[in-house]
Amino acid sequence: SAQPALLPVDRSEPLPLSWAQQQLWFLDQLDHAAGAAYRLAVGLHLQGRLDRGALRATLDTIVARHEALRTSFVVLDEQLVQQIAPADVGFHLIEHDLSALPAVAQQARVSELSQREAAEPFDLSAGPLVRGQLLRLAPEDYLLLITQHHIISDGWSIGVLVREVSTLYSALSQGQPNPLPALGIQYADYAAWQRQWLQEEVLQGQVDFWKAHLGGAPALLELPTERARPAVQSYAGSSVGVALPDELTAGLRLLSQRHGVTLFMSLFAGWSALLSRLSGQSDLVIGAPVANRQRSEIESLIGFFVNTLALRVRLEDDPSVSELLAQIKASTLEAYAHQDIPFAQVVEALQPPRSFSYNPIFQVMLVFDNAPGERALSLPGLKISEFEPPQSSAKFDLTLSLRDAGERIEGALHYATDLFDRVSIERMGAHLLNLLEAMVADDRQRISELNLLSPAERQQLLVGFNDTQAPYPSDRCIHELFEEQVARTPEAVAVVFEDRQLSYGELNAHANQLAHHLIALGIRPDDRVAICMERSLEMVVGLLGILKAGGAYVPLDPSYPAQRLAYMLEDSAPVAVLTQAAVREGLPDLDVPVVLLELQDAASMIAREPAHNPHASALGLTPSNLAYVIYTSGSTGLPKGAMNTHVGIANRLIWMQDAFALGAMDRVLQKTPVSFDVSVWEFFWPLMTGAQLVMARPEAHRDNAYLMEVVQAQAITTMHFVPPMLQVFLEVLEATKVSSLRHVICSGQELPASLTHRFFEALPNVQLHNLYGPTEAAVDVTRYSCFPGDPSQRVPIGRPIANTQIYILDPRGEPVPIGVVGEIHIGGIGLARGYLNR
Repeated sequence: SAQPALLPVDRSEPLPLSWAQQQLWFLDQLDHAAGAAYRLAVGLHLQGRLDRGALRATLDTIVARHEALRTSFVVLDEQLVQQIAPADVGFHLIEHDLSALPAVAQQARVSELSQREAAEPFDLSAGPLVRGQLLRLAPEDYLLLITQHHIISDGWSIGVLVREVSTLYSALSQGQPNPLPALGIQYADYAAWQRQWLQEEVLQGQVDFWKAHLGGAPALLELPTERARPAVQSYAGSSVGVALPDELTAGLRLLSQRHGVTLFMSLFAGWSALLSRLSGQSDLVIGAPVANRQRSEIESLIGFFVNTLALRVRLEDDPSVSELLAQIKASTLEAYAHQDIPFAQVVEALQPPRSFSYNPIFQVMLVFDNAPGERALSLPGLKISEFEPPQSSAKFDLTLSLRDAGERIEGALHYATDLFDRVSIERMGAHLLNLLEAMVADDRQRISELNLLSPAERQQLLVGFNDTQAPYPSDRCIHELFEEQVARTPEAVAVVFEDRQLSYGELNAHANQLAHHLIALGIRPDDRVAICMERSLEMVVGLLGILKAGGAYVPLDPSYPAQRLAYMLEDSAPVAVLTQAAVREGLPDLDVPVVLLELQDAASMIAREPAHNPHASALGLTPSNLAYVIYTSGSTGLPKGAMNTHVGIANRLIWMQDAFALGAMDRVLQKTPVSFDVSVWEFFWPLMTGAQLVMARPEAHRDNAYLMEVVQAQAITTMHFVPPMLQVFLEVLEATKVSSLRHVICSGQELPASLTHRFFEALPNVQLHNLYGPTEAAVDVTRYSCFPGDPSQRVPIGRPIANTQIYILDPRGEPVPIGVVGEIHIGGIGLARGYLNR
């Protein structure tokens, strides 16, 4: 009653655009790709005796009847206005006779024409903005394709179009006059009325509501995607069908009745719950269209009336299904009470961050058509079925479009192909059905408890992906694997440092002498022995000697600050410290034996010890005993000593050999500081396989010239990098040649996809592997082998290695769907025993 009357306006005056039309026109001017996304397509399969003349007359009559269908948009005297073509302009219909083509060729031509029709742009200034194609497949078999630009039509309008086609064709094909009553007003009248009514006083109350409703809401819903969001969205899209089974549809109706909500509200609750679970966000804004035809005069018009509501959902307190339904009912009814303000005005009032990369306010929608049979078309003498035109555009990241088909709810998930692959959207559709079924089954469940996974998917995540069982030497310690190789190739070169080297036999003998000395000092299984040495042959002898004596080595980097070294010594409480004379003075005072190891000192007590292998069984040493304790970085507090066992490392080394097949001709560069667990495989993998271990000077990680020199001089075949160092290495590589490399292994940080592309450009014949593992496990627990041309936007960490399990879990300890963010949980033989003193 407070609104002015909706009356025809003078056609001799400039005709303004509605607020929604103006926004869409600006969007088209700004980005034609965005404008191309706003198309409405209808496809009908007509079988029977089609009166093509009556069909053309029907479509021409509808164009004459609705001014919106013959409207274009121009700028006159610096003013944007609607320009309406004469009533006799007719409907732009192109006919193609494909009936003479063979079946396969005909199908291909239909696909070609359908895709071309979907992709053909509209010129908003020239028109026409509605067009059609009639494809004749056989004498009584046709496809009718009708495409409109959204600026002149909407979903409700399609229902109007279908009803009028049915009424007019039935009459005209039988020689009867047009039975439709004349229209009292047109869309241009509505646009002028809207401009007159929605002035400051009317708008302000609605603006205030939307500011309060959306204030502080996140600008972006960050769903898991296959690709990084582009700087400018292309609006390219596709779709996947969705159908709710009859039983689920009936259950949702009962759930809605029980809680006094509409079916839309129940579907919205399920959709928002799914989006929250997939994104990990608890504050969501989702778009929902409203017909915006609250006056009887405009119900029968074709035009762009639809408005969009930005509905906010808050899930911070993990509500139950019942609580969420109540929240959505209250907020939706409030939003409906303030639906008159065009969405473009809401955006203008809120001034959100603007980006060409995503839509403002919301990026995901729910569209629900709850008028069963509204688009049903009946034409005399014809059997009619709906034909789905190809979906090649997407206005938003994701739109769930559903309609009430009576016994069931069906529709599609429309998605931006810039972001998603079809397989991910198919999974999302399945997860939605699972979640809705869980809602129907028990509305007392919390949102976090609603099941997303099918039994088969749960089995795949928990069992299928973790089917990693493989044989490994569970009865041997690390040094015993080395001793077996010594027996096979005692004369082969085992380790090289600068101009010094040791054969397998020599290295084993020196390590045995040290082991016997440590045993004489009272070292027993699980005792910790700190080793603080510069990289050298002595370091390798020291590590093996500690293990052979039954101890677990605790690596201390001499370059560490004195305070950190003191803390690690106090925390690990070693029973002995192995070092060198040049390093000893940098260590704090110690009340345990300090063993100085100098291989060239033939008069030392160590040199007088026997050179035979200590017997593990005599020492009470088993593979379940500790092999080393390496400290974490301390980034989340004080560094913690992770205790790793022989059996976990043995499994890890055997897996690596099975995966990469190191041989006698290989040379592995050891350049990782001993205090990092990558050094574990750098030391012991080559020594158990007969390869050469090449030790680099400590400055290898910062002296690129030296690093390149040692790689070339020693013909290195296998080496490790953290990604930033690989970047530097490739920069240096451009000025030289490296022909010996076979394997490059990355870990420690995320490996950028751009770096892998550069790697294969520089080293096309070298294998690149991305490994991941925390200090609390036996070095690495997953592996991904990169390959040239890999389309991945982010390099995965890969699958679990042998006898290891990887689970990605939510805060409740339940597996998350593929692609969804969760926390990594590791299981299997490679787990550390725990932390020292924790």
